[in-house]
Amino acid sequence: MRFEQTTLDSGATVVTETMSEVRSVSVGFWFDVGARDEPDAMAGTSHFLEHLLFKGTPTRSAKDIADAFDAVGGDVNAFTGKEYTCYYSRVIDDDLPMALDVLADMITSSVLDPDELESERRVILEEIAMHEDAPDELVHDLFYREMYDGHALGRPVLGYNETISEVQRDRVADYWRERYGTSNLVVAAAGNLDHAALVARVDELFDSRGGKRTLRTGSAPTPGLGIRVHKRPTEQAHIVIGTEGLHHGHPDRHALTVLDTILGGGMSSRLFQEIRERRGLAYSVFSYRSLFADTGTFAVYAGTTPQNAETVMDIVHTEIDSILTEGITEVELAKAKGHVKGSLVLSSEDPGSRMNRLGRQQLTTGEIQSIDELIERFDALTMDDIGRVAADVLGSGGFKTTIVGPFEEDAFDSYAA
Repeated sequence: MRFEQTTLDSGATVVTETMSEVRSVSVGFWFDVGARDEPDAMAGTSHFLEHLLFKGTPTRSAKDIADAFDAVGGDVNAFTGKEYTCYYSRVIDDDLPMALDVLADMITSSVLDPDELESERRVILEEIAMHEDAPDELVHDLFYREMYDGHALGRPVLGYNETISEVQRDRVADYWRERYGTSNLVVAAAGNLDHAALVARVDELFDSRGGKRTLRTGSAPTPGLGIRVHKRPTEQAHIVIGTEGLHHGHPDRHALTVLDTILGGGMSSRLFQEIRERRGLAYSVFSYRSLFADTGTFAVYAGTTPQNAETVMDIVHTEIDSILTEGITEVELAKAKGHVKGSLVLSSEDPGSRMNRLGRQQLTTGEIQSIDELIERFDALTMDDIGRVAADVLGSGGFKTTIVGPFEEDAFDSYAA
C-alpha cells in the first residue's frame, strides 16, 4: 500500500492510496467549504447543494445518475460538515472512469432546476422538523449554538427554517460557482487504482482554475459557559456537558483521542462503566471530540430519566475531577491505546474508510499518515501526555451544559455557580 499526491495546475489536489489486493475503488471529491463558511442569511446552503447536485445536469437526469451506479452495483452519496463537503462513490475498479465522469458532471454542471429546488426545499424543511423532533440529536446542535453563540460554527449544518425557506436559486448558484471550484478541491481515492491515470482524468475533467479559496482568517470563537435548559415534553433528559477542545492541527490531538477513549469512548470507559453498567442510569452515555481549523470541542452526552439527571451530571463531573486530580492508570492507558489502534487497523480493511481518512487529512492538516505511522504516534504517548491534555482541556476553566427535557429553565441553576 502506498500514498501518492499530485497538485494540478487547476489548483486541485489528488491524493491516493493503492490497495492492489482489492477489486474496488472509493473516490471522493472533497471541498474545503462547509456550514461555517456560509453567509448568515444562507445558513444550510452547503447541505442544500448536497441535495441539488444529484438532480441532473444538461446531459444526465437524476434517474440517469442513479442508473449509472445501480447498473454496476456501485454506491454514490454525499455528506456535509461544518468545514467540508464530500461527494463520493464506491465502484469496482473497472468502473472508476464512469464514477469520475458522473461525479464531475454533477459538481461542475448541475442545472439547479427551479422546480427541483422547490421540491428539495420542502424535503429539507421536513428534515429540519424531523431533527427538531429527535431530542437526542437536537441537544448537540443546541450545545454548539450556545457554545459558539454568534459564530458560524454554532449554526446547524441543516440551516434554519427561515434561511432555507427564503434563500433564492440565484444566490445558491452563485455560492456554488464561487466556492465549489478547484481552488478548494481535493480528490481522494483508495483501492485498486493507478495514480497517474486518475490524475490525468481529473486534469481533463477540471481543466481550469476556479472558485474562491476558503480562508478562515477570523479570530477563533470564544466558547460560552454556563447552563441552559430547553423545556420539552420528553420522556428522557438529554444532557451535553462540554468545553473547549483542540484544533485539528494541534500536536496533542492524538493524546486527546486516548483521553476521550478513557473517559467515555467505549464500553470499558469510565463513564459507560459507572453510569450504565454499575448504576443502570442511562442506556446511552459517551464522550466525543470535534476538531476544527481554529478551535474544537470536547463533550459528554447522556440520556437518562429526568429524576436521575442530577445524579448523572454529578458522576460526569466526578469522573472529570478524578482524572484532573488523580490522573489515569497505566492499565487504562494501555487499554485505550489498544482500543484506538485496533479500531484504526480494522477500519483500514475498507477502501471507503481509507479514502475518508485521506480526504480529511489532506484538507485539515495536509499531512498524510499511514496506519503504521499513526500507531507509532499512539504507542509513543505517555502518562504525562494524557495528564497534560487533560489539564489543558478538562481543566481549562469551565463547561457549557445543554439540557433538553421536561424541566423549568432554572431547574439546574445550582450547577451554574
